Amino acid sequence: MQLASIFQNHGVLQRDLPLPVWGCGEPGERVIVRLAGNEARTEVDGGGHWLLRLPPLPAGGPHELSVEAPSGRAEVSDLLVGEVWLCSGQSNMEWKLDQCGPDWMADAPDLPQVRLLTVTTPPRLGRAVSVDGSWKRCTPVSLADFSAVGGYFGLELHRALGVPVGLICNACGGSRVQAWTSREALMRDPSGRDEIGFYESIVWQTQGAVRRMTREEWERTGAPQDPGNLGLGRGWAGADFEDAEWPTMPAPGPWQRHGHNHSGVFWFRRTEQVPESWVGRDLELSLGAIDKHDETWVNGERVGSMGWETPDAWCTHRVYPVPGRLIGADRRVVIAVRARSHVYNGGFIGPASAMCLHRSGDASEALPLTGNWRYTVEHDWGMVVPPEPDWGAGNIHSPHILFDNRLAPLVPYGLRGVLWYQGESNAGEAGLYRRMLPLMIQDWRRVWGQGDFPFLQVQLANFGVPSQQPGESRWAELREAQLEILAEPSTGMAVAIDVGEAYNIHPANKRDVGSRLARWALAETYDRGGLPSGPLFSGMKIETGGRVRCSFLHAAGGLVSRGGALRHFTLAGRDRVFHSAEAAIEGGTVVVWSAEAPEPAAVRYAWADNPEGCNLYNTEGLPASSFRSDAWPA
Repeated sequence: MQLASIFQNHGVLQRDLPLPVWGCGEPGERVIVRLAGNEARTEVDGGGHWLLRLPPLPAGGPHELSVEAPSGRAEVSDLLVGEVWLCSGQSNMEWKLDQCGPDWMADAPDLPQVRLLTVTTPPRLGRAVSVDGSWKRCTPVSLADFSAVGGYFGLELHRALGVPVGLICNACGGSRVQAWTSREALMRDPSGRDEIGFYESIVWQTQGAVRRMTREEWERTGAPQDPGNLGLGRGWAGADFEDAEWPTMPAPGPWQRHGHNHSGVFWFRRTEQVPESWVGRDLELSLGAIDKHDETWVNGERVGSMGWETPDAWCTHRVYPVPGRLIGADRRVVIAVRARSHVYNGGFIGPASAMCLHRSGDASEALPLTGNWRYTVEHDWGMVVPPEPDWGAGNIHSPHILFDNRLAPLVPYGLRGVLWYQGESNAGEAGLYRRMLPLMIQDWRRVWGQGDFPFLQVQLANFGVPSQQPGESRWAELREAQLEILAEPSTGMAVAIDVGEAYNIHPANKRDVGSRLARWALAETYDRGGLPSGPLFSGMKIETGGRVRCSFLHAAGGLVSRGGALRHFTLAGRDRVFHSAEAAIEGGTVVVWSAEAPEPAAVRYAWADNPEGCNLYNTEGLPASSFRSDAWPA
């Protein structure tokens, strides 16, 4: 007899709902389950599986769960009863707290009533019956290794409700919504049927199939390899090297954005003059993330590096100690960085706020390192394109593969709801996403059999080259598709359009994202009051004089503009050409006008991949979602 893998020591069970317990055993044998004074019995079916439901329990614990059958016995201890949330999606949900940088770890708490489980099951063919991962009590160490968004959400929930909280991080970087949807559901959509047909025509063929390398194998053996550090021998790391002839490049920002459309190795140099009080003092050099690997010198001495030994090195913040003996009386600090990238972007990707030099342990006075750096190219490897992996086992993009391996084994574990942060991998197909995400939500609710449990998603953050001019945007269209999901029952959304980073698809500020998800849950799921989100566009009215008045949900206390006049509003007439517009707040509405569109037909706000500086908020400090009143094709 075996108990399902999700039932482990230190877990959390959902309060106030019937408690499903299941496992496998010998067909026909009787199974007895006991928990908190309750007992239930069932019989193993002909396929070797059993399932029963225990009566609901209030928040509390710890409890012990015991299961007995002729073929064996299982016991699980230190079980709490409280609120259980499944945290799913792609890498921004998967992103760990310790990947956000040291500042975000400063107040990581020790909360034994918060429990954490990270699912690590790899994608395999066929439907799995168990998941990999173990429940852990929340400590600074375990929280550092857990989803930052999920963690911040759970901590706020625990503080507000005062009950145990269980968080299951079940996310997979780069995954599409199609991978999280069951085959049965995908077959109900024409696009899904086509994809399944193509997928199965490939994945189940056995004759003449040629296995391609995985991405990890290619990076180690097939990608361009570093031929050696030529720059070091040429003195490029030295404090006395004359780099005045080198051109400059602004940082942060990958070198591909500045005319170098290739992979390779670049050297960057920058000279700073530190305050006199820093002479002889230990310093800390923070460079943000460097895509992919680096070696870094200060005044000719190597102070740090990051390479293959660091998973996700391409988006991990570099923080290197600088010994005080390197800072002489001339107060001169020469920083040299050798950045290597074998595919996609390369170089400094920030964020800008993380690029600075300051005294060790004291960041109150810091020298910013953004702006121009001297640079030269050591190796140019041309345009490197990684091979497409085979669909099927090991390929997270395969349809329904994550549902089969990551989700199905958790069903029907009692949940309060789901947090969902995904969409980057579906950007560019907003029309399809409008169908696929509701299909997935309905699919999950169907298999769980709990009714319309809450499904709270994160809208895409701002990302990419900042835009100030009107234009079309794939990311804005995907945000709009996410906004439309709110038509589904018991759904919610956290707007993240103000926490993104131009050159890092994994912004470090996960605190605001988790907090905003918690606000929606507390306001709507737990009926604690307050506004659940920032302003959401609800309609417009064209007034005399070419003015357009926009109305909003979640603006009961009024609207505010952060940092001057409202930005990123545009208007278009019947010619469908959008022009930058002026805008002003009037109570809970925004009035928009433009001399270039005297007879407006449509209004848009923050309609860009990265509408940097968009500044419409409600009085509770929550940002407005981007929106458009039109449905004109791009």
